[in-house]
Amino acid sequence: MLALGMMSGTSLDGVDAALIDTDGAAIAGFGRSGYRAYGGNEAAVLHGALGRWPGEPGVAEAAALSVAAHAALAGDFPEAEVIGYHGQTLAHDPQGRGTHQAGSGAALARETGRRVVWDFRAEDVRRGGEGAPLAPFFHHACARWAVARGALPEAPVAFLNLGGVGNLTWTDPRIAAPEAPEACLAFDTGPANAPLNDLLRARRGVARDEGGAVALAGTPDEAVVRAALSQPFFARRPPKSLDRDAFAGLAGQLDGMSDADAAATLVAVAAASVAEGFRWLPAHPATLLVCGGGRHNAAMMGAVAARLPCEVAPVEAAGLDGDMLEAQAFGWLAVRVLRGMPTSGRSTTGVGAPCCGGRISAPRG
Repeated sequence: MLALGMMSGTSLDGVDAALIDTDGAAIAGFGRSGYRAYGGNEAAVLHGALGRWPGEPGVAEAAALSVAAHAALAGDFPEAEVIGYHGQTLAHDPQGRGTHQAGSGAALARETGRRVVWDFRAEDVRRGGEGAPLAPFFHHACARWAVARGALPEAPVAFLNLGGVGNLTWTDPRIAAPEAPEACLAFDTGPANAPLNDLLRARRGVARDEGGAVALAGTPDEAVVRAALSQPFFARRPPKSLDRDAFAGLAGQLDGMSDADAAATLVAVAAASVAEGFRWLPAHPATLLVCGGGRHNAAMMGAVAARLPCEVAPVEAAGLDGDMLEAQAFGWLAVRVLRGMPTSGRSTTGVGAPCCGGRISAPRG
């Protein structure tokens, strides 16, 4: 089945869309992709709704914006048989109020005239899981795809997604099913692009540290890095997940620093968080494949590589598209949901048993 995966992450830069040909298990092929950036006013609406729950001020506007932006981009992919729609994460509190992805898949189905699979995380949380990360089973499929093409050895490999939050997947492609014991271990590592993007937005009015130029000119404050890693999150065994703003308190520790030193410090915190996560892996992988926007940040990639005991490379080294991997994941997951296959498990979200999350909406209800 040809599925269109759509993803708007916590970096709040825009919507990614990518076609994938799959039966929900193996990857038969990757199709074309697209991107729709958020305008300044749109980004402001989404930022204004961060941390809020259904019914609170600004949420309805953010949800409507999400549906409209996704529908506009989906129109460029008429060949897709189903759409996997992640929605916009505004709040994530799996041990408390749950998880909140704004945007109605039913509304998107009506707008696009196609089936939409959405609300991927809520069922996992309802069953006691963290609801995140959800890409690990797809990372396992990608590893098997790359092994079959000779792009990776038949051995454990790790994927690091550097989005607003960092998340790490360790996977063994020699095991056929991702939900099988010892096939996957995954968890959020800590803050990644979100604090850095927020810093540049507040201080310079730009969306990101393009290429890492600001951070590369600075020197990190290692005392701030050590203080960040002393937080209880890092002592918790995985699986575990984070809200985008879980480390918002970092901003106050950057007062008085130059833009460059503050950016370098946030990059160092992100990299140290990944290195801290490595202690939970069953074994060190030979290669860490990096996806997400953070891999375009030379400061971030250099800092991660300097702290890890393995090769660090962008996922393109394995023939994958690091800009579209998350979008492709939700296309692949959409087909799994249609087939009633697990989308998460004990070693990825902590849910008690393999769980098939997601709701299915047809254009006419």
